[in-house]
Amino acid sequence: MLVTSRSFAEYVAFFALDPDRLPRRVLDCSAGTSGFVTGARARGSDAVAVDPAYRQGLDELAETARAGAVGGSTMVADHRDRFSFEWYGSPERQRELRANALESFLADRRGHPGHYIAAELPQLPFAAGSFDLAVCSHLLFTWANVFDMAWHEAALREMARVATEVRVFPLVHQGSGEPVGFLGALRERLTHVETGIVTVPYAFQVGADEMLLVSRL
Repeated sequence: MLVTSRSFAEYVAFFALDPDRLPRRVLDCSAGTSGFVTGARARGSDAVAVDPAYRQGLDELAETARAGAVGGSTMVADHRDRFSFEWYGSPERQRELRANALESFLADRRGHPGHYIAAELPQLPFAAGSFDLAVCSHLLFTWANVFDMAWHEAALREMARVATEVRVFPLVHQGSGEPVGFLGALRERLTHVETGIVTVPYAFQVGADEMLLVSRL
C-alpha cells in the first residue's frame, strides 16, 4: 500500500470539518505522511497520528512517501476517466498541496515525535475514550480488495472504542471508484454504534463524495 502526504485542507474537505472548531482530542488513524496533525495542533487540538510506517527512520519514510506520490500519480493515469481535479483546480495544485504536506509532516515529526506513533488497525495502543474524534483516510474501503469485511469490522470497532466519533473517507475502491459490496452488511453488524453516510465537499474519484460517520449510541 502507498504512503501518502495529504494536506490539512484536504482532510477538512474529506471529513466535512470546521477548521476553526476542531475537537480537542483527535486521532488520525493510518495517517501516512499527511499534514493533518500539524494543522490540527496549530489550531489548538491535541492531535495524534498512528501508522505502521512510522517504524521506518525519517529519511527512509520520506523516500517511501515520495515513491508513494509517484505511485499515486500512476494509478490516477491508469484510471483517468474516474478522476476529476475540479476541487484542486489543477493537477499542479494537487501536487503542490501534497508536497507541502510532506514537508510539514517531516518538520513536525522531527520536532514533536511523541505525536506520531507506530501502530496499526485493528489494534490501537490507546485506552477507551481517549479521543473525541478519529479520522481514517484512504485505508478502509479504499483497500477492500486487500482487507475483508471481518477486518473492516474489527477496525471500525477499535476506532469506536478509542474515539467518541469516527469518520472514514472514501467509501469506494481505489482507482476504479467502484462501490464496496459489503458496506451495507458491515453497517448492519455494527449494532453497538450508530452509522450514517454523509456527503462531503470533496470528490477526486468521480462519485466518491461520501464518508462513513460512526457515533456511539
